[in-house]
Order: sequence, then C-alpha cells, then structure tokens
Amino acid sequence: MTKYCSQAITKNIYKSNSEKSEITSQILYGENFKIISKSANWLKISSSFDNYRGFIRNNNYIKVVKNTHKCFNLKTRIYKINKSKNFIKTKFFLPFNSRIKVISVKKKFVEFQKNRWLKKKYLKKIGHKERDFFKILKKFNNIKYVWGGKSYKGIDCSALIQLYYQYNNEYFPRDTKDQIKTKKGKKSLTKFQKGNIIYWKGHVAVCINSEKLIHAYGPMKKVIIMNTHETIERIYKTAKLKVKKITKI
Repeated sequence: MTKYCSQAITKNIYKSNSEKSEITSQILYGENFKIISKSANWLKISSSFDNYRGFIRNNNYIKVVKNTHKCFNLKTRIYKINKSKNFIKTKFFLPFNSRIKVISVKKKFVEFQKNRWLKKKYLKKIGHKERDFFKILKKFNNIKYVWGGKSYKGIDCSALIQLYYQYNNEYFPRDTKDQIKTKKGKKSLTKFQKGNIIYWKGHVAVCINSEKLIHAYGPMKKVIIMNTHETIERIYKTAKLKVKKITKI
C-alpha cells in the first residue's frame, strides 16, 4: 500500500467523513499515512506511526518523501524570500514534531517547500532522540486543552504523552484506553518518582518529580502542572475515578 505524507500544517482526523463529526486526532506536517479508501472530498486513512484510523480532507498531501529533519520548537515560524531577496516572516508556524525534507540551505535558513523556509537552529535531524521527557512536555505548559489536538493550538492528555514517544520514533498508542495496555504497572504507589505515568479511565498524567505531575486537564482547560496527590483526590471527588494503573515512561 502506497504511503503518503501531509503537506498541511495540521490536518484534523474525523470519526466519519463529515466536518460535523468528532475530531479524534490530527496529522502533523510531514506525518505519513496510508489511504484505505477515498472519495472526491475525503480520505479514510491509517497513520503509519500508530495505525490510527479516521477520515481527513482529500487535499494537501503527496507521496512519501525521505524526511531529513524535525521541528523541536513548540512552533517554528515559516519565512519567505521577498523580491529584495530578504527573509520575511509569515503568519504561519509548523508545530513541534513536524517532519520536513531540506531541499536547500541559505544562510541560517533551510527550504522545505518552494520559498518556504525555517530557521535551521530550531530543527533537529530526523534520528535525534530526546530522553528528557519533561524537556518536551513542558513546551506545552499552559497550551489549551483541545480534544483530539496534537499541537500548540491545542492538545489532549494522551497526545501529550504520545508526542514524546513519536518524537523519539518509538511506537505508542494514541488513546488512553490503548496506552494503558502497553506497559506493565501497579494500581497504587505511596511514593511517586519522575517518569511515573498515572492512568485513570480516559485520562493520563506524568510525574515530573516526587510531588508534581503535568497533564492536559480538561476541567482546567489547559496543560498544567499540579500536585500529584491533590490531583488524584480531585479527580476522584469530581469524576469518581480511581487510578487504574501507574507505570513508567
């Protein structure tokens, strides 16, 4: 089956072939997918990274290219060269973990599409790995909570965790119901450590030290750092949800 990659900054993945249906996830720029079926306006796709299925609009994609770099900033501004041959800012950005193929280099910039440029210092080579998960997750601190989101415009709890693994080119499922099955763990801990992943039904958070965690928290409408034990108590009091599993990132 031929693979394709998105040329849109982000593409929403819908539950069905209608923009009125639920947005379940997103495809980022340069992310690969397979086409299961297509119509004039819609593609049913399977993400190459995690086999996540859904529908995207039938536009802004090409056959897979060999990407060379990926964006490490939360948002990396796109530039153009004007008639005076100066680099000028556009209003557009590529999200964290967007993947590009460098087609030319000029000064401190790299070109990834015709007259679309990024600052080289904000890119990492495609094989780069970042083992400090908090260095990635903290980029999203205070970003608004959006169900199905995967970027600086909005993100949900499971995407926040998945992006760490995806950046490091390691498989990890998209949804909490599947993530919780991936690793062995315990149902409770008296002492938490940096890197503990805490799962509830439909929610996930990651401990950044022995006392605090980070998560995309719907009731607070953003990614936020909170006290771990207070969060566990709050989720039980407000949603009647107990911790289902504690594992390690």
